[in-house]
Amino acid sequence: MGGPALANTEHRYGWIAIVLHWSMAALLLGLVVLGIYMVRLPDVGYDREKITLILAHKALGMIALAAVVARLAWRLTNALPRFVDGLAEWEQVSALFVHMWLYALMFALPVTGWLMSSAGGYPTPVFSWFNAPDLIAVNEHLFQALIDVHRWLGYAFAAIIALHSAAALRHHVALKDDTLRKMLPGA
Repeated sequence: MGGPALANTEHRYGWIAIVLHWSMAALLLGLVVLGIYMVRLPDVGYDREKITLILAHKALGMIALAAVVARLAWRLTNALPRFVDGLAEWEQVSALFVHMWLYALMFALPVTGWLMSSAGGYPTPVFSWFNAPDLIAVNEHLFQALIDVHRWLGYAFAAIIALHSAAALRHHVALKDDTLRKMLPGA
C-alpha cells in the first residue's frame, strides 16, 4: 500500500487529513487539559497566571475553530477511506455517530467560549494579532449560563475523545486491523 498520498484514497487518509487530525488532536487535548486546570485555580493569589492561561485558552480556541472549519471543508470535499473488511454494521454506525459528535463539539466548544466572552464583556484575543468581534451584547445571566454550557460541553468532549481513542486502540491492539494505521503517517 505504501505511504499516504496528499489526498485521501479508498484505503487510507492522505497527508492533509493526517496532519489536520493529529495537529488538532494535540491542540484539542491541550485545550481540554488547560481548561480544566485553569478553572481550578483559585481567583485569589493566582490572578495573573489564571488570566494569562484564560487568554491563551481563548486564542487557541479560536485557532481550533478555524482549524475545524478547514478540516470539515477537507472532509466534505474528499473521499473517506472505506471501513475495514468485516466491520459489523453497529460498529460502522457507532463510528459515524462518534465522528459526528466530535465535529459538533469541535465547533460548539469554541463558539460557546466566544459567546461566553462576549456575554461577559471580555475580549476574545487571538494572541496579539487581533480581537475577535463580540457576537452578542453583554448579558450577565447569559454569561453565567454559557459558563456552565461550555464546561459541560468540555466534559462531553473529553468523554468522546476517550471513546474515540479507545475504539482506535481496540482496532489496533485487539482486532489487529488497519483502522488506526490508515491515520498514521508512517504506516
